[in-house]
Amino acid sequence: MKQSFLMVVLSFCVFSQYTFSQETVETPEKYTSHNKGKFFIFWGGNRESFTRSDIHFQGENYDFTLYDVAAHDKPKGWHVDYVNPGRMTIPQTNLRIGYFLSDHYSIAIGVDHMKYVMYNNVRSNYSGYYPNAGNYGELPSSDQLTLTEDFLLFEHTDGLNYIHTELSRVDDLSKFIGLPNTDKFQINVTEGFGAGVLLPKTNTTLLGKERYDEFHLAGYGLSAKAGLNFTFFKHFFIQAEVKGGYINMNDIRTTNNSADKASQDFWFFQRIIAVGGIFRI
Repeated sequence: MKQSFLMVVLSFCVFSQYTFSQETVETPEKYTSHNKGKFFIFWGGNRESFTRSDIHFQGENYDFTLYDVAAHDKPKGWHVDYVNPGRMTIPQTNLRIGYFLSDHYSIAIGVDHMKYVMYNNVRSNYSGYYPNAGNYGELPSSDQLTLTEDFLLFEHTDGLNYIHTELSRVDDLSKFIGLPNTDKFQINVTEGFGAGVLLPKTNTTLLGKERYDEFHLAGYGLSAKAGLNFTFFKHFFIQAEVKGGYINMNDIRTTNNSADKASQDFWFFQRIIAVGGIFRI
């Protein structure tokens, strides 16, 4: 009888010790261990570069093409307008709202507010015809002219709006560089692809005509991106990205006359710095 009682006590002690050791070893799962079901929002600024493009202008009494036209962006720099609700559309900005379908994959909708400004007062090759040639200070020859502002001012400055959907992958790099607590600080690498439409408001002065100053669906775009994400205290992050893509706009409104339009296609490259938040609802 004594022997049986001792066996029961011994078994209980072993079981209790095992259970206690399990409880002490197990730690709560970190919030940053899984992304599935989380939402995120992303806001930042960018700088842009564009390849040269041929721009075709046509209307009721003109049809001409400018070749290898160069353009630049219109940066605001470090400015309070990025966080001023009344002036947030003035700088070059990036907005993205997304949802994690799994721990590694997210889908997002976004607006890249870029600004495209054609260089003026440079000589350009051209072909075609237009009325009152030589009356805009453009000094036309058989195949070249000067892009004076009286002849042509061509800007997508409010802006070159790329509205797109993006599928991205995210991978945690923290364990590879020895970060012990990702709920305090985490480093992720991200890459993705996007596609969408271009909705520019184009500022154009063309042959002295009255300009069109409304948003207009002009074409489509494709893009790819890669970046680093630095997450702090589970919910806040800074993200640095490079993003490149192709834009094709075959229906750009240039004047108040709906018969007047332009078309162009080119490649773009963005450098983006953004801040954001990630959370579950």
